[in-house]
Amino acid sequence: MNIAVYCSAKDKIPEDYLALGDVLGKWIAEAGHTLVYGGATGGIMTRVSDTAKACGGRVLGVIPRRIVEAHRQADNCDELYFVETMNNRKDKMKELSDCIVCLPGTYGTLDEMMDAIASGTVDEHRKPTFVLNYKGYYDHIKQQDAYMHQLGFLPPEVQYAPVFVDTMEQLIDALTNIKFKKPRRINNKSITI
Repeated sequence: MNIAVYCSAKDKIPEDYLALGDVLGKWIAEAGHTLVYGGATGGIMTRVSDTAKACGGRVLGVIPRRIVEAHRQADNCDELYFVETMNNRKDKMKELSDCIVCLPGTYGTLDEMMDAIASGTVDEHRKPTFVLNYKGYYDHIKQQDAYMHQLGFLPPEVQYAPVFVDTMEQLIDALTNIKFKKPRRINNKSITI
């Protein structure tokens, strides 16, 4: 399974947040999965990719031109895809992945998370999206979701929604037990789930 991981590229964050990358990278490699990530250096991105690689895992990176120009290109990828923009990066990461994991991060991570959720709600993909709400990091996102439901902006039942988990153990359990939905046809085209 190819697992896209969206996460922080900031180094000066608490060590326990950085260590999330170590745990997830190790599990991805040891479980025989492939990491798909942003192809850059820094923060949780470095930790998840370096650990996956050190544990014998396969690592695919997707990096925009501006990040290459900033000399932030990682050197640990088995395959590195160069794209023009951050939007192209999101599209390529979704294309390469079977599921999506959102670890703590900032605006880039939030953008990637919302893009995955929004594109899933309009059936552009059926890939499960998991959000690690470590130490309540994404509580405000969960509150906003509830508020949108309360006001009727979101229907009571949705066809696609992220799965929030509170611990790395819950995340790994959820990833281990993914049940992919059967392929569907939209506009006479088969979509991959």
